[in-house]
Formats: sequence, C-alpha cells, structure tokens
Amino acid sequence: METTTNVTTKVETKPSIYSLQLEELKNWLKENDEKAFRAEQIFDWLYKKRVTSFEDMSNLAKGLREKLQAHFTLTTLKTIIQQTSSDGTIKFLFELHDGYSIETVLMRHDYGNSVCVTTQVGCRIGCTFCASTLGGLKRHLEAGEIVAQVVNVQQVLDETDERVSSVVIMGIGEPFDNYDNMLSFLKIINHDQGLNIGARHITVSTSGIVPKIYQFADEDTQINFAISLHAPNTELRTRLMPINKAYSLPELMKAVRYYINKTGRRISFEYGLFGGVNDQVEHAEELAKLLKGIKCHVNLIPVNYVPERDYVRTPRDQIFAFEKTLKDHGVNVTIRREHGHDIDAACGQLRAKERQEETR
Repeated sequence: METTTNVTTKVETKPSIYSLQLEELKNWLKENDEKAFRAEQIFDWLYKKRVTSFEDMSNLAKGLREKLQAHFTLTTLKTIIQQTSSDGTIKFLFELHDGYSIETVLMRHDYGNSVCVTTQVGCRIGCTFCASTLGGLKRHLEAGEIVAQVVNVQQVLDETDERVSSVVIMGIGEPFDNYDNMLSFLKIINHDQGLNIGARHITVSTSGIVPKIYQFADEDTQINFAISLHAPNTELRTRLMPINKAYSLPELMKAVRYYINKTGRRISFEYGLFGGVNDQVEHAEELAKLLKGIKCHVNLIPVNYVPERDYVRTPRDQIFAFEKTLKDHGVNVTIRREHGHDIDAACGQLRAKERQEETR
C-alpha cells in the first residue's frame, strides 16, 4: 500500500538553477550552444562564491548570463524571522516565492555546524506529536529550494568565517515522500564542486515509507540513514504515527534488515520520549527486544512541548532510566542534546505560530 499521491511540484515558471546537478547543467549548456566546461564556472559562482545574481558571474559572457536569466531563477529565500537561542541555535522561517513558508535550523556542535532542512511545505504523514503536519501538505519543495536553505545558512556563516559541516534532512515534511527532489539535493550538496559536504556528514530520516527504504538501500550511498520509530510495538506506533497503518512495524523492520544487509551500514532509530506514553522501563525492555541483533544506534529525544499537541516532557530521571535499560540490553544509545530550548525549537512550531493561515 503506497501512501504517496500526486502533489504539484511545478512551483515556478522557471526552474531553480540550484536544482541542477553538475552533469545536468553541462547537458543544458550543450543543448543551448554553450561550452560544457562553463558548468564548473557556474557551480563555482553558486557554491563557492555564493552570488545572489546571474549578473555577478563576471567571467561568463553576457549572452550566457542572459540565457541563464531567461531560463532559470537563482532561488532566494526571504527571511521572515530569525530566532537565535542562548546556545547558538538559529531557527529561520523562510518565505518562498509563492508565499508559503518553511523552517530551517542551524545547530552548533563541538564538531561543527549542522543544518536541518525542510523538504515539503507541510506534511501529510500525520504524526500526532508533530506541528509540521498541522494544515496538511501544501506542496513538495523543488531540489533547488532545499539546496537554497543550506546556501542561505552558509551565507550567514560566511559573516563569521564559519562553514556548514553537516546536514540533516529532518525538518518539515517526509523526505521519502519527495524522493526524487531529495535525492537530487543530496547529490548537489555532496558534490565536490557543489557544497562539498561529505556523505558521512549527511543524514536523511524517514517515518517509514517502506518501498522507498528499499530504493534508498539500492542507491549504494554512504549517506547516514535514520528511522523515526518512537514506539516499540505496532499498537502504540499506530497511535503515534498513522503511517504504521500503511506500513506496519514488522514490514518496517524487514526493510531495515534489507538496508543493513545491502549497505553494511548501521542505522539510527529516532525515539522521541513522550511523558506517560512511550517512556516507561517496560517500553525500553520491549524496544531492546525489537532491535535485538540489528546493527543500530538509538537516539533518545526528550520532546519539546508543542502547544498544539497534548504531549509533555518525560522527567529527567525517567529519561536516564530508559537509557540505562537499553544499555543493559546491549543497545547502543545516546540522549540527544537539546537545542534551542528557549526558542520555537520543535519542528514546525515557528511556522505554526507565525503562519496560522497555512497550518489550519
């Protein structure tokens, strides 16, 4: 059973030039009577110099700049709100050309700067704890609109001579519901002439669209892969995540085993702790049993309170008891460090607050 349905992805009369992979840009240049090597020059302007206008590409002939201007848009995101937390986390609410809004988050770690990007305007998955799904899915993002989020954050970091060192695709939307655009985004930011972010510094997460997990396993990529699990059994997962009705927990775990066997890579499980719902020791015992023999890591997430939802945080001592139980059963587990506790940090929360007309 497939959950995805047709959603309009054509959002501009001209496509974003950020949507083109290097080879695609070379092909376009040849088809338009231009030299293919110009693609490297254009990529340098886009991703190394990070210009905001085709006119700034000064080593290109005027005729080529005019062709680029006529055929493409150099996607720019309008910053509606930029919230900065005391821990250095920055949350951006960006406006797209059609008036819709998306969230992007810069998180600062000891090992570098990580950007969490959005792949859709809204979300249709319907997880009961997430503000991103309020108002449903409006549209998919073009690959270039996802790329532009990283470029925009990098432009902010340029002011302090810092760089984006890692990317997580865990913002608004279900990445595997916008699979082709997501995959093109991954290839562009990973390319050494693009943003040159190493595959092992990129993580993509899914709520569990099983057919796409098999497809992603067959891509033969070194990109990190995470599953939003949030429950140790089918009944509870269905309550928290309606996608479990379409792709049951046994089906999901079968796909997980295929991914690990095919790639040889470890998988991460995201497990949000919701007070009194899925955070008891018996849940940890059940989770350990579910994951027995699987090459994995569990990332425990003390949830941020979302006013539009009814869930509350798990008490601190209970979080540690849950972690200890998993460790006692040999499960590799960590507690995610909290970011942006003093701003609208929960996924979709800032958009829900500021753009209520989109999230009703």
